[in-house]
Amino acid sequence: MRIPVELGQQSYYIIIENGAIKNVGELLNLDRKVLVVTDSGVPEAYAKTVAAQCGQPVTVTIEQGEKSKNPDNFLKLLSVMLENSFTRKDCVVAVGGGVVGDLSGFAAACYMRGIDFYNIPTTLLSQIDSSVGGKTAVDFNGVKNAIGAFYQPKKVVIDPTVLKTLDSRQLHAGLAEAIKMAATSDEKLFELLEKSSDLQKDLPQIIERALLIKKKVVEKDPEENGLRKVLNFGHTIGHAIESANDGRLLHGECVALGMIPMCGKEAKERILAVLKKYDLPTENECSAEELLPFVKHDKKSEAGTVAAVYVPELGTFEFKKVVPEDLFKKEN
Repeated sequence: MRIPVELGQQSYYIIIENGAIKNVGELLNLDRKVLVVTDSGVPEAYAKTVAAQCGQPVTVTIEQGEKSKNPDNFLKLLSVMLENSFTRKDCVVAVGGGVVGDLSGFAAACYMRGIDFYNIPTTLLSQIDSSVGGKTAVDFNGVKNAIGAFYQPKKVVIDPTVLKTLDSRQLHAGLAEAIKMAATSDEKLFELLEKSSDLQKDLPQIIERALLIKKKVVEKDPEENGLRKVLNFGHTIGHAIESANDGRLLHGECVALGMIPMCGKEAKERILAVLKKYDLPTENECSAEELLPFVKHDKKSEAGTVAAVYVPELGTFEFKKVVPEDLFKKEN
């Protein structure tokens, strides 16, 4: 399956194909110098399989986890490319989850003012969300995604078979992003998540429906000037929880917690039920005092308020400008 993301000269395809990781040499232009970026949590065979299909591969493996999405690793990737005489005609390939994609995409965006970037996501979260849309970044001084750029990939290759190596925690954390998109934009997808009795069987449909939502939003608002902010449902508080927990919780788990205060009564009840179904956390252990400094540094903050997404009913959403302190009042 090929899903086009129509962005004028920056348009690209999302390719969904079982076994695609063994066929990227035909799907992508890799007959050149290729920086293959992966992390220690990704099965080593995946990066090796990709590298074997490249003309002149150089592989860099970072440590697994959000802590690796930092300026030091960003500079390391740039240094490796310089040391290996990469030119503007060479490229970067991410083989991993959201951290790998964000970090390597930002390096591609900056090296010689931009070289080709391909994303091969290997987690559910990255397959249905972070690999599409061109958001690249590193964290800085404890603030998530404080330094970054919008830089679209040339192609995204999704191989659903790689998800079989994920443990249940990683898989369920990825589902949080599907729940997010379903809650704001697709009640039928939400019903599928509620009723599913065989997640592995339903995953292809979940991935496709979530990607179609992301595609439509990104096409209308590629640089988050308006509509694309809907994709931040759960992220305003979720990013703060993630920063305050210093990596102890996965990104999807933090998004799950961030959604709960930002919805109407019935929507909240159904979201809580589906979060519990997939063993996602529903109790935030951080205090408002711990979270407020991070919320105030949110990229969507402006003139003492932060732009938050509220779901009054499933399948609908509202944008609200909220004083950060109000996010933690019990009525929310």
